[in-house]
Amino acid sequence: MEHSHTLAAPWYRHRWPWLLMAGPATVIVAGAITTWLAATGNTALVADEYYKQGLTINRTLAHERRADELGAQLRVTATPAEAGNTRLDIELALNEGVAYPPRLRVLLTHPTRSELDRELLLTGAGGRYTGLVRDLPPTHWKLVIEDDVRSWRMQKNLVIDASGVAEKHGG
Repeated sequence: MEHSHTLAAPWYRHRWPWLLMAGPATVIVAGAITTWLAATGNTALVADEYYKQGLTINRTLAHERRADELGAQLRVTATPAEAGNTRLDIELALNEGVAYPPRLRVLLTHPTRSELDRELLLTGAGGRYTGLVRDLPPTHWKLVIEDDVRSWRMQKNLVIDASGVAEKHGG
């Protein structure tokens, strides 16, 4: 009687253990990457004081209604200026007999990066206000424009292209 002794290959020489371990190993690596992204990622899209912002919505709407009552209309233009600055020109039209404010507050908000938001105080006369904004990157900006005592408020959109010129905008 002859016995043939075949030696079984060790487990790591077979493909099935590796295929069975590939799924859990992939999940562990993906979980580690997701944890790293969550820990180091930018959370600027989430407002720090969202509850307080929610409470002020009625006051904001009242200020926008006040702008409508005054017949406020805005025309905003942006053009490149010297040394990387952008010149912001605002023309304000109000109902007859309404006094123009000496200054306008302008808040430029970036759509995704709150660290790029800017607040300006523009002076002017006769409804024309001008100012310079430093290092304004090309994107779709939201403008909130108020009088200096914040009794009324309007919102506009401004799109700056790569050359620094404002494209046709609405809002």
